[in-house]
Amino acid sequence: MVVGVLKMRLAIREATSLKDKRRVVKSLRERIRNEFNVSVSEIGALDRRQSAVLGAAIVTNEAAFADKVMAKVVDLVRRTGGAELIEYETEVL
Repeated sequence: MVVGVLKMRLAIREATSLKDKRRVVKSLRERIRNEFNVSVSEIGALDRRQSAVLGAAIVTNEAAFADKVMAKVVDLVRRTGGAELIEYETEVL
């Protein structure tokens, strides 16, 4: 069993309230889940209106597949409007 883990720090510069931030984060989480079938959750900066930390994970039987999926998630976040990817880290266990 292989577990791929991704942690992403995002800037949501246009959010003027926590409600704005949650709308952007929810949309991004749903899009990632639907497109890649991975678990996604907001794991940090919960009370900051212009930043978010998302975590994503996948369980598979191949390390290369886990790494490939996490790279595609990063690419999707980079292309998606509303949130800017500041930094990320991946780990395959």
